[in-house]
Amino acid sequence: MRLEKHSKAWNEIKTNDSWAIFKIMGEFVNGYEKLSKIGPCVSVFGSARTKPDHKYYKLAEEIAKKIVEHGYGVITGGGPGIMEAGNKGAHIAGGTSVGLNIDLPFEQHDNPYIDADKSLDFDYFFVRKVMFVKYSQGFVVMPGGFGTLDELFEAITLIQTNKIEEFPIILVGTEFWSGLLDWVRTTLLDSFSNISAKDMDLIHLVDTPDEVLEILDNFYKEFELSPNF
Repeated sequence: MRLEKHSKAWNEIKTNDSWAIFKIMGEFVNGYEKLSKIGPCVSVFGSARTKPDHKYYKLAEEIAKKIVEHGYGVITGGGPGIMEAGNKGAHIAGGTSVGLNIDLPFEQHDNPYIDADKSLDFDYFFVRKVMFVKYSQGFVVMPGGFGTLDELFEAITLIQTNKIEEFPIILVGTEFWSGLLDWVRTTLLDSFSNISAKDMDLIHLVDTPDEVLEILDNFYKEFELSPNF
């Protein structure tokens, strides 16, 4: 079964891997060149499956509008659902609307609210995640699935380990996130001591656009806006 599944010889696979480095490099170069010009932005994450009539779609759109009104641009994963809502809010408010799209066999497609010169396509999740982390001045994390959780915990880990500069990580939706935060606090922290108490301070839980902007504005009264590494 293993031979049928992997028909290429081991040496052939290694050769293909070597050439893939150039494609990976190209994605990094293209991302750095385009995103270095966009100015301070906040990333909005959430499920691609959220429909336009859902309350969290509408909430993400309103948050994105307010982010733009406070002088930031908006970065999303470029797809439908919450990502579309974030780009739509930024577009309607006349601000920078960036989409970092990923090539997937299902679910993902560009939404129509991304600025024409700020739409990037990626084959590699890890390259795309570097772009989010490097050029975001904050993460606004709406309800989502595994991809949303991946981005969330990647950012927390990098800040916790001092690999990047700290920036606000804001979870929106008490009803959605409170169970996860309770588990982190009671299990990871209290029961097993697998994190430090101060790590909990990296995460904010809110329900309204005004709370999101208050956290962002208060943070950047103390810290400068700049790329994170």
